[in-house]
Amino acid sequence: MLNFFVSFLSQPAILLGLVAFIGLLAQKDKKWPDVIKGTFKTVIGFLIFGLGATTLTTVLQGFFNVVFQSAFHIHGLIASPEAATAAAQTHYGTIVALILILGFIMNIVFARITPFKNIFFTGQHSLYFACVLGLVLKFQGLSNFWSIIIGGIILGLCASALPQLCQPFMRRITGNDNQAIGHYNMIGYALSGCIGMLFKKHKSQTTENIKFPASLSLFKDFLIGLSIVMLALFYLSSIIAGSAVVNKLSGGINWLVYPFIEAMTFTAGMGVLMYGVGMFLEEITNAFISISTKFIPGSRPALDVPTVFPYAPTAVLVGFISSYTAGLLGIVIMILFHSATVIIPAAHICFFSGGTAAIFGNSTGGWRGAIAGSFIVGLLLSFLPLLLVPVFTHMGILNSTFPNVDYNVIGSLIHYLFNLF
Repeated sequence: MLNFFVSFLSQPAILLGLVAFIGLLAQKDKKWPDVIKGTFKTVIGFLIFGLGATTLTTVLQGFFNVVFQSAFHIHGLIASPEAATAAAQTHYGTIVALILILGFIMNIVFARITPFKNIFFTGQHSLYFACVLGLVLKFQGLSNFWSIIIGGIILGLCASALPQLCQPFMRRITGNDNQAIGHYNMIGYALSGCIGMLFKKHKSQTTENIKFPASLSLFKDFLIGLSIVMLALFYLSSIIAGSAVVNKLSGGINWLVYPFIEAMTFTAGMGVLMYGVGMFLEEITNAFISISTKFIPGSRPALDVPTVFPYAPTAVLVGFISSYTAGLLGIVIMILFHSATVIIPAAHICFFSGGTAAIFGNSTGGWRGAIAGSFIVGLLLSFLPLLLVPVFTHMGILNSTFPNVDYNVIGSLIHYLFNLF
């Protein structure tokens, strides 16, 4: 039964489908065929969206990260929550699962009784945060019972409250107040929006209005521009890494052909992702209007970051490059200052988190805000994990860590407060 609830809460497509079903059913003018159609479109659209996101992550994590590190001989701790979560579940699976379940319940409670009306639907991020909370609280010597209770309450409060930091910028980005961000870099995204305000007199010069010369007119098409940039990055890394490294990954495909296929696969994944976003977003928004009217007044869904990609797709590419550059600079700084741990930026984290930070910076400061905001977030993704690496290492999480801003800020505050008292 526990495994059922963990699996259920970790599958946002099912949760969103259930919400769509309830919301559409609550609309008296909806007939059964419309309810079923809207529910299925929500689930199918989100799964299409997930296929695109998985494709992007697989290409960056399985190919680019490996080749780039081999090419430039970078060694250290990889900032990737997937591996760290797997290790945490191995050691503290029951605690993590119960924090996740209680956190979902408390999210609904806080949305009902507080001004923080956000319902968090990014299941995998809730799971990652539950791992961080469980590890930090158990490190303090708390019993399993109190680790679950305190962890669940904190998770539910963060799920409701943290999206509120981003909402002023979300209104700028989307033009309405119907949707929130549900991705635990929200402190970073809000900070990026604030950094963009430093360039507010240039906010009309957005990444989407960049005037390319005739020779670069291809970049006016986002997917074509994305494929060109990825081709350059993939081939540069592959050629420097050499044929032996690429051949280990290519499955028999020629080592000079494989980077081309991976770059095009990445671009195709982005196209699939954006199609899926368009398919489910309208349905879930309409359903939530009914839910907020009848059950949780004023509530809105907090959704994964690619749901804002269509509003400023060029900013996503700018943010990826800027945040990844910041992560590489972070490696240099850590080495120069003889850091005991060197954090290696994960390309897929920089793409999703850095790209989203750029959208927020772009909304308030144009392309200048996009570059500056995503660069600062890239530095935070690199340096903040150093705060909790000793805790995670002590708890048996080796060779990986949780990079996201919110995990490390909230986790470090909990760690500091327990040590203080």
